[in-house]
Amino acid sequence: MGTAGTSADETADERRHLINVAYRLLGSAAEAEDAVQEAYTRWYALPQDRRQEITNPGAWLTTVTSRICLDVLGSARARRERYVGAWLPEPLPDPAERDHGHGADPADQLVMNESVTTAFLVVLESMTPAERVAFVLHDVFRYPFAEIAGVLGRTPASCKQLASSARRRVGVTRTPVPPATRAETVRQVKRAWEAKDIAALIDLLDPAAVLTADGGGLAGTVLHPVEGGTRVARYLLAIAERSPGIELLERSVNGTPGLVAQVAGTVTTVASFDVADGRVTRIWAVRNPGKLRPWTRHVAAGDG
Repeated sequence: MGTAGTSADETADERRHLINVAYRLLGSAAEAEDAVQEAYTRWYALPQDRRQEITNPGAWLTTVTSRICLDVLGSARARRERYVGAWLPEPLPDPAERDHGHGADPADQLVMNESVTTAFLVVLESMTPAERVAFVLHDVFRYPFAEIAGVLGRTPASCKQLASSARRRVGVTRTPVPPATRAETVRQVKRAWEAKDIAALIDLLDPAAVLTADGGGLAGTVLHPVEGGTRVARYLLAIAERSPGIELLERSVNGTPGLVAQVAGTVTTVASFDVADGRVTRIWAVRNPGKLRPWTRHVAAGDG
């Protein structure tokens, strides 16, 4: 993917960009960090004269990182077949809402925009590894197909077809929901849950709403999606009834309004929402503690 400067400072400056590419390809900040670290390991393993021949280290690193992610995506399909329950992308907090965000955590390197929302990442999961790489590199990061071909080992025309196929999976784009409207809907869900008001919850949920939870076998939750607004409302109310001590906080999750549940200062669940016409259409709740590492007890700072 192309080949500018060869100093350590210049390659280090690429880290933020590489983390952003890898997270969108893998849906996991931890796996993204591993992929980027491996790319840097390969870079520094090159003989010095070979590194000096590469006129664009950043492009070289992007190519290698993307190839590593492609391999990870291929093996991830088999791993997720053995995963207990539904698999969801790793939720990320807004660095501004954390009191320890100084760039050390890969989550702090990520740019929060529409390409990291949970809804978008879930759609990416439906793509083949090659489709996902072609689509993310072209449609999100604007790499030309001639360069993507070098990552996938295919022709530019084939890469263009892969991106087109992936684009169809994304489907028709809805009119964006204003952030204030989305936040207010989520706030009303929080209030209804805290009040144990099932009628209000049902009214806030689309009749075809779906709740998907990810516990990974490490935290109790439903193994299959809960479908239908009324069933989702009853499930949420059942949680409220048997969960004394849980506090809900309004927090940004992957760049959109969400809710974080904590018990005694420890984050136990991170929920993100999709909203349309003032109602919640999807809820994604992550309870797998391995995916909650970017969230610390310090996320509870403030009134929520």
